[in-house]
Amino acid sequence: MFPKLIIVAFMTGLLIAFDQRSFALPFFVVALGVVIAIESIRQVPQQMAWVVERMGKYNSVLEPGLNVIVPFLDRVAYRHSLKETSLDVQEQVCITRDNTQLGVDGIIYYQVTDPKLASYGSADYVSAVTQLAQTTLRSEIGKMELDKTFESRDEINRQVVAVLDEAGRTWGVKVLRYEIKNLTPPEAILRAMQAQITSEREKRALIAKSEGQRQEEINLADGEKQAAVLKSEGDKTAAINRAQGEAARIQLIADATATAISSVAAALNAPGGNQAASLDVAKQYVNAFAHLARTNNTLIVPANVADVATLVSSAMAVMDNVKKTMPGPGSAAPVAKD
Repeated sequence: MFPKLIIVAFMTGLLIAFDQRSFALPFFVVALGVVIAIESIRQVPQQMAWVVERMGKYNSVLEPGLNVIVPFLDRVAYRHSLKETSLDVQEQVCITRDNTQLGVDGIIYYQVTDPKLASYGSADYVSAVTQLAQTTLRSEIGKMELDKTFESRDEINRQVVAVLDEAGRTWGVKVLRYEIKNLTPPEAILRAMQAQITSEREKRALIAKSEGQRQEEINLADGEKQAAVLKSEGDKTAAINRAQGEAARIQLIADATATAISSVAAALNAPGGNQAASLDVAKQYVNAFAHLARTNNTLIVPANVADVATLVSSAMAVMDNVKKTMPGPGSAAPVAKD
């Protein structure tokens, strides 16, 4: 404002110097009014807050839009952005619970919620937030072992945000979130971790391979078992079929023999049956001796081989006995007694 007043005074002096006193006073009044009007109006952008001091003391906060202040008495002392702002936290070395150095850096997202406290609550709230974030981060990392820190990034972030948000209330700042960007262990630790990861991968590969071989052996054993079961079932079915076939064959032979015996018995009972039977026995006897000279057989023959009539008579006697014991037509079969 003062530079504008100096310019107005200079222009008024020029008018007086060039003997234009009649215009000097009106010009000075108009120019002073314009300067006062300009200095009285303040246009605050959206998402901004301006803190006004009157004679060095806090007076008010100007909201977005046109605002009027008192010239010469009021001045805009602080300008704050109400937008969400990101703040990088430089990398620092933290000591874990197992005495391992760990380089950690992060980023803070904060927002000014009270322009008055942001102006007078702290000399530099940005530096205060940064320093407190680093201190809290060192404290949280020191409670954990190295391996745990990589698994607990979200937990560390929540703890840092909780501490910063509590402290930020007196600074007019709200910490929205904190994110760890990098966790950098020493080079030796990195090599050891890489070796451990490689070992774990090889171990998992061996386990997977052994599981595959085990499953393969199980599958082969199951296949052999099923094949043996199927083979035994097949052998069982084949044996049953053979037994049933043999039984059927024996039954058929027995039925045929019984039929033949019945036929012979019927023929013997018929007229001339004895003579026909005698002729057949004599014929078979002669044929049997005819084959003795053709084959090398060892036979047991009766002493009177040449007496064919005697042999035939003996055979007929046996037939008569059989015929007597067999039931005739219409007679009941003999019942065995105990």
